Amino acid sequence: MRLATVLRAGAATVVAAGVALAGLGPVTSSASSHREAPLIAADPAVDNTDLYAFVSPERAGYVTFIANWQPFEEPNGGPNFFPFATDAVYLINVDSDGDAKPDAVFRWTFQNVDNRGGDTFLYANGPVTSLDDENLLFRQTYTLESSFHGEPFKTRISGAPVAPSRVGAATMPDYAKLRADANKRLPGGWNVYAGQADDPFFLDLRVFDLLYGGDLSEVGQDTLAGYNVNTIALQVPFSDVALKGDAKRNPVIGVWTTTERAKTRITGPAAAGGDIRNAERVQVSRLGNPLVNEVVVPAELKDAFNSISPDKDAGIPAVVKRVTEPELPKLIEGIYKVPAPATPRDDLTEIFLTGITTKANGPIKADLNSQLNNADVNPAGFRPSEMLRLNLGVPVTAQPSRLGVLGGDLQGFPNGRRLTDDVVDISLQAVEGAAVTGKPVAALAAGDKVDANDNAFSGEFPYLALPNTSAVNKGGGTGGGAVTGGTAGGTGASPAAENPNTKPSAFESGMGMTAVTVGTSALAAGLGAALFLGWWRRRRSPLS
Repeated sequence: MRLATVLRAGAATVVAAGVALAGLGPVTSSASSHREAPLIAADPAVDNTDLYAFVSPERAGYVTFIANWQPFEEPNGGPNFFPFATDAVYLINVDSDGDAKPDAVFRWTFQNVDNRGGDTFLYANGPVTSLDDENLLFRQTYTLESSFHGEPFKTRISGAPVAPSRVGAATMPDYAKLRADANKRLPGGWNVYAGQADDPFFLDLRVFDLLYGGDLSEVGQDTLAGYNVNTIALQVPFSDVALKGDAKRNPVIGVWTTTERAKTRITGPAAAGGDIRNAERVQVSRLGNPLVNEVVVPAELKDAFNSISPDKDAGIPAVVKRVTEPELPKLIEGIYKVPAPATPRDDLTEIFLTGITTKANGPIKADLNSQLNNADVNPAGFRPSEMLRLNLGVPVTAQPSRLGVLGGDLQGFPNGRRLTDDVVDISLQAVEGAAVTGKPVAALAAGDKVDANDNAFSGEFPYLALPNTSAVNKGGGTGGGAVTGGTAGGTGASPAAENPNTKPSAFESGMGMTAVTVGTSALAAGLGAALFLGWWRRRRSPLS
């Protein structure tokens, strides 16, 4: 039986995660996973924003993963700026055999070194020329561990320096040096970096105003220009993540990131004790493909999606119909008069849930990035799930196309994701059926008219542009009583945007010890939608 037909029949139904990408249209321009769900929007330090996975262009036989957290970091957001959470665990997960369970897990935990005490509010009290400069009063270190095939975690590096938030030119006159010092080469050829970077995702977020104003008039502004993110970048040999270590026989991997917090959080002075790695934890954020949770997943299911692992996706019959009968192409038809493709949409099931393969008997006649294409995979163990899939065997493209596979560049999205891939425009065309017809929809060819990042990427690890330093808010708001005449000049400048990076002060939390129940264990497979939602309502505790 065709795998897509099985999905439609409900024998292997799909959770909201997969459905979300199936419904991508112009509204895919939501900022990937930037503040996509109610609970995680209130906890930005552990909010996954984007995941990238690609064959390293300058280093044959190596794959690079880049995972970002903490959306909308305004460069002027002092005095505490944007540290990684020390009471959380950050993970990159890799599935090589298609069972939607991790075969390789890379785990980061962070520690503070805070020398401010009661003497100052400053992040740094003079020019910082090195990561151990005494003028850098607040810094972080991290521990990286790895686990393969369920074996105990092994420490790869501990006490490694985090590149600090970029305060400005006076405080950090040579930030490029600080980044270089934070880039660590480990045994086995691994490269690892943790620190701040320019947000590499580019798009126009005016989508929420009736899909760019209802007439595509509100396009062309990179909403994320000027903002920074917290980045973890890792480069490892193919052999560390390919099935049986053989990337020639088994080149396809699936990747997703997660963040976990202790099931019970302790705030205040007592929070400094204990090891988060040994605590009972709950998953609070998850990200695979871009533009998933925030786009189509109903508000009631968004928090739930962040809590489950990919192997649960195929067992929750919540919104599976939106995979084969997505809503958003109908909305596009209603607003822009572009006819919605006929349903059922087996092409979207193949692109976003199984990977592209002829073994699923889908409408896309190609073998590209499904683990079913791996020679040593057991097809009986394969499970449709939402994750970013990458074929390590596709050669590096000499002339990359921003439209990836749809532009004839098989190394681009949805085969992994490179920093330069225009996932908004790609997804817009995919939802309108271009992957099957091979012809872009001319009426939507311009997309959101944001075709590249505002800052150039590097050709070497960790590839990302340095953090921005100019203020995003240049004045000139358009609300009642706003001062007009502001400019949008400077590095990464864009109009003012709401800053979500706020947390309760010590006074608001009573400067004491507060226990907050964060969550419970993963949802059982096959849980009905009603029980599923009710469980989540009971799960949430007041943050008081």
